[in-house]
Amino acid sequence: MRLLLVEDDDHVAAALSAVLARHGFQVVHARNGEEALRALLPAEKEPFGVILLDLGLPDQDGYEVCGKIRKRTTTPVIMVTARADVRSRIHGLNLGADDYVTKPYDTGELLARIHAVARRTTGTEDTAPTPVAALRLGSVAIELPTRRVSVDGTEVQLTRKEFDLLALLAQRPGVVFRREQIISEVWRTSWEGTGRTLEVHVASLRSKLRLPALIETVRGVGYRLVAPSA
Repeated sequence: MRLLLVEDDDHVAAALSAVLARHGFQVVHARNGEEALRALLPAEKEPFGVILLDLGLPDQDGYEVCGKIRKRTTTPVIMVTARADVRSRIHGLNLGADDYVTKPYDTGELLARIHAVARRTTGTEDTAPTPVAALRLGSVAIELPTRRVSVDGTEVQLTRKEFDLLALLAQRPGVVFRREQIISEVWRTSWEGTGRTLEVHVASLRSKLRLPALIETVRGVGYRLVAPSA
């Protein structure tokens, strides 16, 4: 798999590239946002399987670069950031990032996340159950075949995984889904480290839909969808 590593620190990039190469990745190193965007241009090249994007770039803000990348390609983006607060992570996911890793990170964790996003985006993109029907839950309308969501008639833009998570919970309103079950069905992995990503996606859904009570946290168990009033 070709992997685009966007990292301005040459020492960090060299060490990480060596580890990735030992695990079968062909690494292309970009030192800044402009180099990263140029690396995506050659149409004759084999497409990248994953992009590792450091947010602390010298020429452009990493969030800005992520937005530009997402306009050009659907290649999975994993943000690498020292910004550990939930708001920063939600912002990254809203821009189209598929996952994030907080510095300092364990190399084994990073490799697991790379393989996880690569598995999730191989083949069809729809990973949640997708019956040929629409769901109506109070003011929320979910069109499963077209992957569209609206609240009070206004369409809400969701990322791929945000939609899959909402669709899963919405098909059985009031039923508690265990965290492990959600991770297995939406992320197609049993790796425990994905739990933090689940929390961020839930927070992002609550924010985007402007219905904070829509997804209820069942402490120590998981989540359930509480249908809002019409």
